[in-house]
Amino acid sequence: MSIIDITTTAREYRDIQAAIKELEAQADAIKQAMIKEMDARQADELNAGEYTIRYTLVESSRVDTAKLKASGLYGDYSKRTTSTRFQVA
Repeated sequence: MSIIDITTTAREYRDIQAAIKELEAQADAIKQAMIKEMDARQADELNAGEYTIRYTLVESSRVDTAKLKASGLYGDYSKRTTSTRFQVA
């Protein structure tokens, strides 16, 4: 691939990423409208034709890393990992 090809590909990548971000914002606005409607109906589930829409509370447990670090045990139970990061700036 030549530098011109890489530049063109990078530009295309950035354009697609921008389009994805815009579509995600649109999807979030639609989601908020559906949540608002469900709240108005006081419903945590709606049947809409072929779709079932649910908006429910989900409970989960997570490790409190701040307390774990404060206790001095964090180093004993943590491990370093490596990963790759792709970025076009």
